[in-house]
Amino acid sequence: MLFFWRTFPSLPITCYARYNGSLPNGDRGRHKSRFGLSKRSKANGVKPSTVHSTCTPQAAKVISNKDQHSISYTLFRAQTVVVEYTQDNNTDMFQIGRSTESPIDFVVTDTAIGGPGSPDPQSVQSTISRFACRIACQRSPPHTASIYAAGFDSSKNIFLGEKAAKWRRLDGQMDGLTTNGVLVMHPRQGFTQDSQQGVWREISVCGNIFTLRETCSAQQRGKMVDAESQELCPVGLNTLAFPSMRRKATPDEMQPWAYLRCGHVQGYHDWGSQRRHHEESRGQEGRQRECPMCRSRGPYVPLWLGCEAGFYLDKAPPTHAFSPCGHVCSEKTAAFWSRIPLPHGTHTFHAACPFCALPLGAEPRYVRLIYQGPLD
Repeated sequence: MLFFWRTFPSLPITCYARYNGSLPNGDRGRHKSRFGLSKRSKANGVKPSTVHSTCTPQAAKVISNKDQHSISYTLFRAQTVVVEYTQDNNTDMFQIGRSTESPIDFVVTDTAIGGPGSPDPQSVQSTISRFACRIACQRSPPHTASIYAAGFDSSKNIFLGEKAAKWRRLDGQMDGLTTNGVLVMHPRQGFTQDSQQGVWREISVCGNIFTLRETCSAQQRGKMVDAESQELCPVGLNTLAFPSMRRKATPDEMQPWAYLRCGHVQGYHDWGSQRRHHEESRGQEGRQRECPMCRSRGPYVPLWLGCEAGFYLDKAPPTHAFSPCGHVCSEKTAAFWSRIPLPHGTHTFHAACPFCALPLGAEPRYVRLIYQGPLD
């Protein structure tokens, strides 16, 4: 399942890959943690044209023509509707998906969430389609960016088989949903300090908006939402108060640590080492430490700066940390993401840290940090 937080059509966009600004093995070619869209030297956008309602020679010719974009909707084994697409000189098209074939501009893969008992990533079926979606950007101001489910393959075709959800619209055009689905959420009141959680919607092949299906592969589509648009929300990029810091395998010597029960921040200490060793030998309970400031017990973790600027709601100081991962951000940002149930797998949602994808713990999901000095 591919889902988007928000984008800006003429600046870097953030596909919700949750890699906190960089991939574990580094950005490589079309596989990166964020994608920059810019005006192409020549327009490559397309728009629907002729509809072939039966398997005619003309329809077969369209499908076999590698210079012709088309979408095929298989209704029954003996009937396929083919929609021709023609050149649109007013838009640029960018395609996103799991495939590494040349039509895909930005390659994205599932984020594996590690931890004891987690299934082998190689054995888990991907929830992102090989040709997941496409974004059409207007070449002239205001450079509106619109998202559509499914992408054209190397033969410039999109195929929706018998099991895919599809239907004929009142205007005679076909539409449908992909197996894995593409979800979009528009925050209420825009992307500002007053942002509130919006409602997750599903995008169709033709860019229409629907309520979510029971599961992402269900053949019954949700209800159409006429009042909403497939346009992606523009946002500003904020300059953070902290210097950028890439997470390493081990904490730095001077890295701050915090007690996530009370929020007291200190440098790492090893007081009561024998007792700590006994606690850590008990597995998960080993993360529990007693704060020397207030005597409360709770997880004791290193703090990591949330580096992905696109996830911030404001420019406020990094005063709060997610639990249990320890990623630090502003209060409004922590409060916002702790309330957002993010798509997980094919039909479940849970709150997670936007910077590392680790599921948030039981209340409190984030904590106010208590520093011993001013934030410089």
